[in-house]
Amino acid sequence: MKNDDNLRQQVEQRVRRLVRAERERPTVLGQSVYLGTLGLLLVLPVIGGAYLGRWLDGMASGYSIRWTISMIFLGLVIGGFNAYLLIREP
Repeated sequence: MKNDDNLRQQVEQRVRRLVRAERERPTVLGQSVYLGTLGLLLVLPVIGGAYLGRWLDGMASGYSIRWTISMIFLGLVIGGFNAYLLIREP
């Protein structure tokens, strides 16, 4: 009798776990939104850095791309960190 109850509880627990896993399975739309968000978090700081660097280069006398390259690199670092934080989040 005790073995039957123990077996029944184990089976019920596994069934609940399977039902929960099926319900929480990511959909194609959910994965697409996740990847889109990941892309935006990576690309937007790079684009913002390029525009900011271009503006700073325009403020300096003579044409130089020193600020543009620096700000693109900074945007890449910030975007990579943002992507890392999104992926690491449970």
